This record gives sequence, structure tokens and C-alpha cells, in this order.
Amino acid sequence: MAARGISEALLMDVIDTGETRFKDETHLWAFKDFPERADNLLCAVVILEDRLIVKTVMHHFSVL
Repeated sequence: MAARGISEALLMDVIDTGETRFKDETHLWAFKDFPERADNLLCAVVILEDRLIVKTVMHHFSVL
């Protein structure tokens, strides 16, 4: 996250207020556009089990 300039607060914003797309019942992407950033959408790859697990955080994400 540090290498991509993504703070914990920014990650929480993506998870709390971003759009979501589910792969299946427990795997999803949470993503959000931040106009002040020049790297497209930020995306958190998330697993929902007995707790929320963030597998990775990406930038330059594209929704197809």
C-alpha cells in the first residue's frame, strides 16, 4: 500500500463507500475512483468469512 500511495484511511474509504462486485458468496472487489489521483480506480480484493480479509490493494483497476 505504501508503494502505491494508499493509506489505511484511503483503503477504509474504498471498502466503506466504494462500489462492489462479487465473484461468489465470499470473494469480492471493492473499488472507488478518486479524481485527485491519476491512477484510475483503487480496488481492494476482499474475502468475507468470519471477518473481512483484504488480500491485496490495486491501482489502475479497470471494471469491464
